[in-house]
Amino acid sequence: QVQLVESGGGSVQAGGSLRLSCEATSSFYYMAWFRQAPGKEREGVAAIWHVYTYYADSVKGRFTISQDNAKKTVYLQMNSLKPEDSAMYYCAARRYAGTWNSPEQYNYWGQGTQVTVSS
Repeated sequence: QVQLVESGGGSVQAGGSLRLSCEATSSFYYMAWFRQAPGKEREGVAAIWHVYTYYADSVKGRFTISQDNAKKTVYLQMNSLKPEDSAMYYCAARRYAGTWNSPEQYNYWGQGTQVTVSS
């Protein structure tokens, strides 16, 4: 059974940094991070496919997605955090190409890790 396990969430003041990790029990071509704030739709934050990375406009220049294939782990380094970044962050994975920020196209999801940024 495929599992994605996130870690690294927490509370931080605006301007601070956090690094999220997602360890998978299987190898995937596509891995991504999504987030969902209360009352809002789940939105794509960043994705990685081989050497290609994709970012939401709202996080470009502040967040960096990377992966360690040997460890089957994907990371999300989040710098210059803002209160509007507060949300539950989910790791997602799939084996086939598609639209990077479409949650319907991901087959596997982690349980989520909470990120809270205070002003």
